[in-house]
Amino acid sequence: MEYVSPTKGRLTLDQVVDEIRAFIHQNPKDSFRMIIGTDSQVRHDTTCYVTAVIIHRKGKGARFFYTRHYELYSRALRQRIFYEASQSLNVASQVLSRFAELGHEIDVEIHLDVGNNGATKELIKEVVGMVMGSGFTCRIKPESYGASAVADRYTK
Repeated sequence: MEYVSPTKGRLTLDQVVDEIRAFIHQNPKDSFRMIIGTDSQVRHDTTCYVTAVIIHRKGKGARFFYTRHYELYSRALRQRIFYEASQSLNVASQVLSRFAELGHEIDVEIHLDVGNNGATKELIKEVVGMVMGSGFTCRIKPESYGASAVADRYTK
């Protein structure tokens, strides 16, 4: 899977992890958290999925990376939301695994593209339960900017 950084260009996952580590090492006394969110956009019979990996230096900005892939069919909304969550969980597991291999720990938060308004409100309990059952904290709209703002921007 290839990632894109607005400043560094195309990167592998290992290069993304190296960039995140370098960002953290520039200011090791600051507090950091990693945010991972996925969004999708359906156009005709093709769906674009974007997963964003954001390293947030609390109170002092962030850097982000994203990966994009397409499916040549459309899933129902319920299936798409669960697929988005599973994509975020998959990327989170890969990133955490790479960090663990290097002897580092980092807090990870999954941002879900669901909220109390709109068609996704009925899915909140299930998808939040899925994420929390996987051992991650999560946020929903309006606090889930990793999915609803960053990833959403690159689905267009």
